[in-house]
Amino acid sequence: MATRLPETEGSASGEGPNRRESESAVSLERARHQKSGEQLELPLGTRGEAPDNRRSGEAPTAASGDERSGNDLLMERVVERDNAKAALKRVRQNKGSPGVDGMSVDELPKHLVDNWETIRAQLLAGTYQPTPVREVEIPKSGGGVRKLGIPSVLDRFIQQCILQVLQPMFDPTFSEHSHGFRPGRSAHDAVREAQKYIQEGKRVVADVDLEKFFDNVNFDVLLGRLAKRIKDKRMLGLIRRYLEAGIMVNGVVMERYQGTPQGGPLSPLLANVLLDEVDKELERRGLSFVRYADDLAPRRRGREAEMAN
Repeated sequence: MATRLPETEGSASGEGPNRRESESAVSLERARHQKSGEQLELPLGTRGEAPDNRRSGEAPTAASGDERSGNDLLMERVVERDNAKAALKRVRQNKGSPGVDGMSVDELPKHLVDNWETIRAQLLAGTYQPTPVREVEIPKSGGGVRKLGIPSVLDRFIQQCILQVLQPMFDPTFSEHSHGFRPGRSAHDAVREAQKYIQEGKRVVADVDLEKFFDNVNFDVLLGRLAKRIKDKRMLGLIRRYLEAGIMVNGVVMERYQGTPQGGPLSPLLANVLLDEVDKELERRGLSFVRYADDLAPRRRGREAEMAN
């Protein structure tokens, strides 16, 4: 079936010796349309790599030249096309303000069109360097302020790519009594669990708030916990660089030696990785409790009820 070509100067149809040139013009025009607005086609595939003839889900073999396990290849999963497309969609849905580089969420797709192959290569090589976060203070309802660290839009995209790979690994192992920043869980679930404890006769409540928890996270302790489950050194190195990226305050970048700033997609998961040990210890002691992020409420029966039992 002949392709209908737009009329251009010097050629009224696609017939004759100019047919190839006309088809090339059509291809270029189509490419321009595909890179506009919501139809933007991002180069998030695996172009430039040797074809992989393994079936989906099949582990690499020695014949393929790679004997590493799937846990050693997490970064390949991070930059995989479908994962990157899902991360971009989530970042655009969440919107948010620019980071230190001033790039807006709306500018991110075009930036990826122009730079994704370089960024992807850096991630796979373990050389990608995040930018510092931008400090923002928001008032707390009870007084005082909460400090947020806003990553650049590009780093929010990369952190979302990482989160989508790590969360399915870690979340199923977390305590059933933890409800903050977990898929399918909410503050309402935490309230319902607390109400259940009250109905069971547990009247004594210890309301625990881990003051400035996010500001005091020890990098080495956190990375030690992650290393028990993550064997991909590139992933561990990238997470460390995110932790150590620094924070811009009044135009000056301050080095950071502890803490995981709230504001990026990855920080809630990292917090849950650390606090899961607290949950497991409370479970070991037989305490009933509810935790939502860094807010914790262990419950027990009153002294009279204990004596009656």
